[in-house]
Amino acid sequence: MRLSFAPVVKQAAPAVVNIYAKRVTQARRTPFMNDPFFEEFFRGFGNPEPRVQNSLGSGVILSADGIVVSNYHVVGMATDIRVVLNDRREFSATVLLGDEASDLAILQLEDAQDLPSLDLRNSDEVEVGELVLAIGNPFGVGQTVSSGIVSGLARSGGARGSGRGYFIQTDAPINPGNSGGALIDVAGRLIGVNTQIVSRSGGSNGIGFAIPANLVAAFVAQARAGKTDFQRPWAGITGQAVDQDLAEMLGLIVPEGVVISGLHPDSPFARAGLLAGDVITAVDGAPVNSPPEMIYRMSVAGQRDVMIDFARQGDRANVLVSLIAAPEDPPRNARALQTDTVLPGLELSQINPAVIAEYNLPIEVSGVLVTNPGRFGRRVGLRRGDVIQLINGSRVADLGTVERAFSQRGSFRLSVTRGNRRIVLSFRT
Repeated sequence: MRLSFAPVVKQAAPAVVNIYAKRVTQARRTPFMNDPFFEEFFRGFGNPEPRVQNSLGSGVILSADGIVVSNYHVVGMATDIRVVLNDRREFSATVLLGDEASDLAILQLEDAQDLPSLDLRNSDEVEVGELVLAIGNPFGVGQTVSSGIVSGLARSGGARGSGRGYFIQTDAPINPGNSGGALIDVAGRLIGVNTQIVSRSGGSNGIGFAIPANLVAAFVAQARAGKTDFQRPWAGITGQAVDQDLAEMLGLIVPEGVVISGLHPDSPFARAGLLAGDVITAVDGAPVNSPPEMIYRMSVAGQRDVMIDFARQGDRANVLVSLIAAPEDPPRNARALQTDTVLPGLELSQINPAVIAEYNLPIEVSGVLVTNPGRFGRRVGLRRGDVIQLINGSRVADLGTVERAFSQRGSFRLSVTRGNRRIVLSFRT
């Protein structure tokens, strides 16, 4: 009897590719270019210089016509992408769909046909302890295979972006350059896309994370449907994982689920009858025990009706929730202040659920969002993502309120929400 991974590797390796990406950025030679105060003194100092950034990673071919999945941090914003197959063939590629929060990107190889590909496995069937192989291009040395087991499921620690989704954890060695490579089972099916490691030294310490294949399948479906940005359902709620103390307060026998701490009035969960204090325990029968896991389950489900299991004061129930995209209501009406105002060039948007989701704002926030402070807005201390809520003590209801206030000169006192902080900015014109 001969025990070997060689047959599996021989089957799967041709579908794992090396990706070389270039992006051009504009850099100035002054260290004060992003400083809101000193930038004005050094404006125009040092001409912008194009700087070419190179990135190296891996990818997985998912169809014979050249659909490839990789990590967003490998190919995102790239101006030139070159994909090299195991047999040394090279293809140019374009990004069909990318999402920084999930760290996934779907590529299309140009003039590709009859390529080797990997089948996607239902990642919900993956169990801890399964044998797995990681295939990629670590450190640019060439295609490499490492083996291990599935160490854990539903991991959310160390996530990129805003940490959406959950991860399969493996002890199969994953090193820089493995990003976007394949994590396969012993049948040669793709169960995840390698995305990152937890390491102090930069090398593999046996804690690697892969994005589950079910989320990859949702990305491929949207890319084939012509989407360029991943359409993630909007929950319109805030919540937290239930620990032992919360479980006792909420009448639960064991700590489980996500307790709702707040709901937006337009939230599909609010419309379905859920209330603050309810504990969501499952989405379409799949248990959820943290906010990232719930977002992952919603992302995989897409915009459709799902069954939500929940607990309320110890009683169990379920309800059908229609998952939707974040509404653009009221319209954001994005525009910039004119030259006859005190802060010309200040770009603003009316806050609505879509803006809240796009900028990751608190769901209960109101006011007007700063999308670009402009030259004069930076001088007074405004930053992109600030929410202007009060001007001289008066509540900011819409863009018109800001335009009218800044149409006259004088003293101004702004109450601004920045992340989880409330700050006050004062200036005179």
